[in-house]
Amino acid sequence: RLGDITRRPQLSRRGSMDRPALSAVAAILGSLVGASATIATAWLTQRTQARRSAVETEIRKREVLYGEFIAEGSKLLIESIDHKLDDPERLYSLYAVLNRIRLVASDEVLAAADRTSTQIVERFFRPNLSSEEMRQLVLTRPNDPLKEFSEVCRLELRTLQRSI
Repeated sequence: RLGDITRRPQLSRRGSMDRPALSAVAAILGSLVGASATIATAWLTQRTQARRSAVETEIRKREVLYGEFIAEGSKLLIESIDHKLDDPERLYSLYAVLNRIRLVASDEVLAAADRTSTQIVERFFRPNLSSEEMRQLVLTRPNDPLKEFSEVCRLELRTLQRSI
């Protein structure tokens, strides 16, 4: 009969539901809980993978940027040993990379990059080194302006890597 289908489950004389109705409700609730757990797990997994991918992309981008700064800084540092700054345009690439670092780097990396740039520029205004002074400088590397920058960058990149 149609009325039997749409009728609510009847309570027995003791106040409990019929066993078939209770089994049906339990099955429906169990399915809902299972489906909700599956959806939540899929959402969390996708969110975690998206974050991991974004951080890995950011790490690669910073590695390239910091590498450009180190390469340009090294070139100018070596050039400053036996040359004066006749053409300020030679500093263009270093300052271009420095300003790109300002866009993405931590305060520590930016401060180290600023100090490194200043040391490189100051080196151009010192007297040129003799051959013996160059040899000593290469052998001992007493004041490598790029060392601090490299170490700060390495620390920042490791911190980003750990956040994955």
